[in-house]
Amino acid sequence: MAPEKAEYFGKDLEAMSFANNYHRWIASELTPYLGDHIAEVGAGIGNFSEFLLDAGARRLSAFEPSSNMYPVLAEKYAQVSNVDTYNAFFEDESENFAGSLDAVAYINVLEHIEDDRLALQHAHNTLNANGHLLIFVPALKFLYSDLDKKGGHFRRYSKRELTDVVTSAGFRIESCRYFDVMGIIPWYIAFVLLKQTTSSSNVTLYDRIVVPVMRRVESVITPPIGKNLLLVARKV
Repeated sequence: MAPEKAEYFGKDLEAMSFANNYHRWIASELTPYLGDHIAEVGAGIGNFSEFLLDAGARRLSAFEPSSNMYPVLAEKYAQVSNVDTYNAFFEDESENFAGSLDAVAYINVLEHIEDDRLALQHAHNTLNANGHLLIFVPALKFLYSDLDKKGGHFRRYSKRELTDVVTSAGFRIESCRYFDVMGIIPWYIAFVLLKQTTSSSNVTLYDRIVVPVMRRVESVITPPIGKNLLLVARKV
């Protein structure tokens, strides 16, 4: 678990707020599994929250423990009746949601949690009998960079590592696939070799030019490798 009420590295989160096509792509893959009430773990400043709502989430409980990002999240959704925000770790509130949630989403979050197995056990307890676990994480160890380290990432996952930790927490895998194959080379050059950081300009460029093409391609051909992993699992 991350340090209590930590202030997280936020520059790259700000840059990723420009990745509308990328976020919309991820959310579209999760739409069939959202149900009526979803918890978003590590919602940050709410960049992805709006895409979950647009994708069909009827009620959203957004959890963000950091002291610097939560106020932005809370202000953003203060007047939105179907969104509740919590300045807390999801694990600390999980007993209050026991057996009630239709889905729990970790979108670029599980890699921040040192004991990911324990976190997913808490998620398991909050889901109803047919509830879904939705995970999007960075993949491929050789892509681990200073950007990952500064962002508080404990790991980048292999497919086997991710499926192992999910099944050990009491879930049955429904799908697990690599995502964004074209992102591997730019990431490796920019962040592993050149040790750059993200910016709104390079994120926007990739989002506008590459992402729409890759979304169409990967809807037809599942890539054998990718910069990220997208997993859907059901509670058993």
